Amino acid sequence: MPNQTISIIGLGWIGLPLAENLVAEEFRVKGSVTSAEKKATLREKGIDTYQLQLNPEPIGDLDTLLQTDTLVINVPPKAGKFGDTYHPQQIQFLTDAIQNSPVRNVLYVSSTSVYPDISADVANHVVRETDVTLLDHSAAPALFQAEDLIRGLSPDRLVTIVRCAGLMGYDRIPGKYVAGRSVDSGRLPVNYLHQDDAVGILTALIQQPISGTFNAVAPEHPAREAIYRKSCAQFGYGLPTFVEPKGLLPYKIVSGQKLDEATRYIFKYSDPLQFFYKR
Repeated sequence: MPNQTISIIGLGWIGLPLAENLVAEEFRVKGSVTSAEKKATLREKGIDTYQLQLNPEPIGDLDTLLQTDTLVINVPPKAGKFGDTYHPQQIQFLTDAIQNSPVRNVLYVSSTSVYPDISADVANHVVRETDVTLLDHSAAPALFQAEDLIRGLSPDRLVTIVRCAGLMGYDRIPGKYVAGRSVDSGRLPVNYLHQDDAVGILTALIQQPISGTFNAVAPEHPAREAIYRKSCAQFGYGLPTFVEPKGLLPYKIVSGQKLDEATRYIFKYSDPLQFFYKR
């Protein structure tokens, strides 16, 4: 397995530590950055780094990146900036190129934001991979369409889609996002995933590829207020003002059962109240 080549499109907040972890596991790793300035530093880390932009058409060294066994696509959709059609266009260009490449395994990093929150008057708030099967069901149309395009690469290739929960850890500190604000959702549960576990799960699925769609989320779902209070106290942020909502708020609890049964992955941080952060 370690003699295989892994290409990662998007050496960002998850892609870079994933690449570093795979290098440590003795894979040959290629990765893409959007600017030339980063290439030399990343190559010193043992990552064969190439410049690539998806605007939405690919500009750069895509052909070189596609000379690989496994392709990891880790591209944020940025729907708020570019609209819901932009990311599916990016992925359409990529899938067209993948069809004419030696890539055998494709791993697409998605998000649990595809699931809508569930009305408070519904008894069951747990969401699973089968709960969003149509575009109209999704809270993130750009991601759902991108997932569908990626799924279209099978059965010729093994396709894995990982829907990551809210990514936290290290410099992503909950307290800094709510400091001084008014928060009416303090009683709602969080759906978080630590960076270390995101990297660990993706590494496990690269080492032992499994086709399908999987939620990646920490098993525990403490209340937001508990998270924010601990985070603000730990790092000296001003507490938000916790207020009662004007009505019952919708929410969801993302289930990671399918991933657990498929991989038996052991979380480093199963409880978001115990996540490691640093400034």
